[in-house]
Amino acid sequence: MARMGLVIVIGAIIISMGVAIYAYTLYQTNYVTAVAGEPITVGPIEYVITFDGTHNGNKDTKPENIFVKIRINAKNISNEEIRISGGQFILIDEKLRKHEAVYGAFSAEDLLEDYLEPNKPVSWTTQFDIPYDEQEQLNVTIKPLKPQATVDVGSVCIANC
Repeated sequence: MARMGLVIVIGAIIISMGVAIYAYTLYQTNYVTAVAGEPITVGPIEYVITFDGTHNGNKDTKPENIFVKIRINAKNISNEEIRISGGQFILIDEKLRKHEAVYGAFSAEDLLEDYLEPNKPVSWTTQFDIPYDEQEQLNVTIKPLKPQATVDVGSVCIANC
């Protein structure tokens, strides 16, 4: 009788470990990488991100250093409308410093927040205030919003790849 109880306990342990490993792999982050100009799919959105130059802001918004501008071409590849925000994009320099986007302040092309309709490509820009060095490698990380329901995280090399 004691052996039967031991077999049941060991079986329950093995089953719970199997369920835990399955759940861990199901929600493990999937890192997707690309180089500027190449398409990258992060969840339900296909992006093409390119370096769009630098600028010193406008009369209302001046950078602490210099603004690095990127162009974001996005296409919703799902069947539902998806929300996208300029805050999803983070620039990471060679020293692994993270720079948040300064979005919605320069032109009608700046991505603040929008909704992507299925299979309808759109294009925006956003900028990052960074100490810019032309020789430095720059990467843009794409973090999906919760409604995008994905474990994908994208990384696009935009300069000196």
